[in-house]
Amino acid sequence: MDVENEVLPTSKERLEEIGQPGPEGPIFMVNMLKFKDRAEYPDGRETDLTGREAYHLYAKVAEKLIRGIGGEVTFDGDVTFLNTGEVEELWDEIMIARYGQRSDLVDMVRTDEWQAAAVHRVAGLKGELNIETVASATSVQSV
Repeated sequence: MDVENEVLPTSKERLEEIGQPGPEGPIFMVNMLKFKDRAEYPDGRETDLTGREAYHLYAKVAEKLIRGIGGEVTFDGDVTFLNTGEVEELWDEIMIARYGQRSDLVDMVRTDEWQAAAVHRVAGLKGELNIETVASATSVQSV
């Protein structure tokens, strides 16, 4: 299995899929984050921020917006060990957010507030996997 981190979706097909209704009920977005050593802003501004610090400027705004649409960040933690499998490089952090439905996420990223904060996301991230999940019928915990 090949894995390719991205900062933003790049394929036309993926962008079209994101705009589709998606599954019913809540979705949980699993964000597997890899940070740059030093933040690099697209406008070339000078900064002493690490990639993690820049990303967390974005994350503070994003979490407020997620709560504002009735969602929540359900988990945020550092990656410390790979128990099973092989990857060239581990992600630095995993964050899971719950949204009422996919369209809530899409609507949120279209807001001016999210767009303004996203510059810190781009500056800080080396790459990410962003995986939409739903609770399975056999889930051991109820949603």
